[in-house]
Amino acid sequence: MRRVRNVPTGVLAGCLAVSLVAACGGDTATDEGGGTLTVWFPGNSEAEMALVNETIVPAFEEETGADVEVTYVDWADMSPKLNTAFAAGTAPDVIGHGVAATADLAHNDRIEDLTPYVEELDAALREDMSAALPGGEISGNQYIIPLMMTLRMIVYSGADFEEAGLDPDAPPQSWEDVKAAAEQLTVREGDKITRAGLVVPSDPIGAQQAFGTFLWSNGGEFLDEDGTTVLMDSSEAVDALEYYVGLYQGSDAVDNTLGATWASSPDAQQPIATSQASMQLSNAGDIGKYQDAAPDRDLRLMMPPAFEGHEPRAFGGPANGLMINKDSSQKELAWDFIAYMIDPDINLDYAEALGALPVHASAVDSDYVSSNPELAKAVEALPANHPNPNVPGWVQMRDAMGQHLERALHGEVGAAEALERATAEVEKIVDAGS
Repeated sequence: MRRVRNVPTGVLAGCLAVSLVAACGGDTATDEGGGTLTVWFPGNSEAEMALVNETIVPAFEEETGADVEVTYVDWADMSPKLNTAFAAGTAPDVIGHGVAATADLAHNDRIEDLTPYVEELDAALREDMSAALPGGEISGNQYIIPLMMTLRMIVYSGADFEEAGLDPDAPPQSWEDVKAAAEQLTVREGDKITRAGLVVPSDPIGAQQAFGTFLWSNGGEFLDEDGTTVLMDSSEAVDALEYYVGLYQGSDAVDNTLGATWASSPDAQQPIATSQASMQLSNAGDIGKYQDAAPDRDLRLMMPPAFEGHEPRAFGGPANGLMINKDSSQKELAWDFIAYMIDPDINLDYAEALGALPVHASAVDSDYVSSNPELAKAVEALPANHPNPNVPGWVQMRDAMGQHLERALHGEVGAAEALERATAEVEKIVDAGS
């Protein structure tokens, strides 16, 4: 399908009314047509490639007269290839990447500060994206524009709840009650768990994100607001990690998947779909896929819980987004492309193609979201999202803490000791970058 769209008011029209020094001219006369724009997207999703190549890019080219050259780079290769391209002066005008990479790119002066562009967006559009935009900020400035959102929520089986004497229409609202429900849902044969009450990712990256969910919903943080003080050994952090460890260890353990990498398994092989688990901490945007894979499981989403006395928070925020190369000679055209990608209708198509959550709150009224009450619940829960710190060196920090989380989860060290050691390593990374 080829779609030619009218330019949305306040988005593309008049170069989004951006009253920058270059106005709508910049280094390329976009209002006269022409100009070549290079764009890199991360990953190799066939659905994404089909939508971008066959619909979005042709419509944008017809609207602007530009020639857009799109390249898809595997996630694992994106950062190394970008570094090589920057060194050679061949980096793309528009850079797609995960949010975790943004701070280092900004710190190394590789990407444009997009704050002036965002400030000129229509106020209603900014408000519509208010749950998404902060995840792309560094020290209060916008460097990446989110394309889709993610949020960790508990998927649970209404059928299992009823079987265990729990009300599927009144799921737990606190992590303490989640654990109690998980104990009631867990099925054992002797000392062996045959059906987990709750499964949580324990692979290195998944464990950090799960621990973050417990930490933030217990009032803790990894770093202070300035990103210069490590807070990972706080009492809130220790309590959160002890809770996490308790899912796997002890006589009341409820999760038998420690060390497994089920999060990347096909939808039909997810523990919640195969009846190996009654609850599963997962990407909320996948709920429709799980429902299709296991229609008899009555799969639903639970609103993000909190520990008693604290507010609900869950790992989430922008899953990926677009940045502008600071050395680009096509910055105005690059922004036009980004603005086109965050048009509410186009972004909805993009999110639907990838089975993700849109960046606009208004998407809750779309057919894509409103046709599935559980997906609508996920969009409504987006204000509870809490992204990882967007600071230079974050990937190294994440990897450093991961090994200590793993040791704690396996019962090799206590939660307090694991976090003390993780804090010491992360402090070295913070000090090296200051």
